Amino acid sequence: MEKHRKTFILTCILILLPILAGILLWDRLPDSMPTHFDSDGTPNGWSSKPFAVLGLPLFILSAHVICIAFTSHDPKYQNTGQKIFKIILWICPVVSILCCATIYASALGYDLDISRYMMIILSLMFIILGNYMPKCRQNYTIGIKLPWTLNDEENWNHTHRMAGYLWVICGILMLINAFVYMEWLMVALFLIMILVPVLYSFIYYLKNGQRKEV
Repeated sequence: MEKHRKTFILTCILILLPILAGILLWDRLPDSMPTHFDSDGTPNGWSSKPFAVLGLPLFILSAHVICIAFTSHDPKYQNTGQKIFKIILWICPVVSILCCATIYASALGYDLDISRYMMIILSLMFIILGNYMPKCRQNYTIGIKLPWTLNDEENWNHTHRMAGYLWVICGILMLINAFVYMEWLMVALFLIMILVPVLYSFIYYLKNGQRKEV
């Protein structure tokens, strides 16, 4: 964690940066602000101005600190991979800035295609994570953590190599879907990304893991 101290401090500052923007815009923002949106970008949930401006970034900061603390204190932290750890460091700052910018813009009356922007960001995130997933070795914090992947390094490596390709492909399809939006396809891709690696690793365990135990 020592080598990432400056980056960690910078990311914490960026997470809280929307608070400054919210304070500067305070008089222009309504007392009740949209903080939740449905699949087509229409607001369907509102919160008080203090929570939207102050509470949301502070909540994301708390999640950021907890996530980094757990990751950096993993007994197998050295297996995480420095590039993946750097990606983790930047996820919450990006989420904070994008979410708060979306909330402020909607509260000020700007007409934005929020769902499309969010889908594009998610797609790029999955493509990036999928690219680095095969390089992530066994650990207890990041990756597809199942009993049979944690107990067998070969299972872990094969599962994450397959999942990496799968996430990149699904990320590309999500990116395309951002412009031809089909909600069912988005749900299907999420399920594929979650269930296929789990099923693959279990089948690998049945074929190879039990034989090793014998």
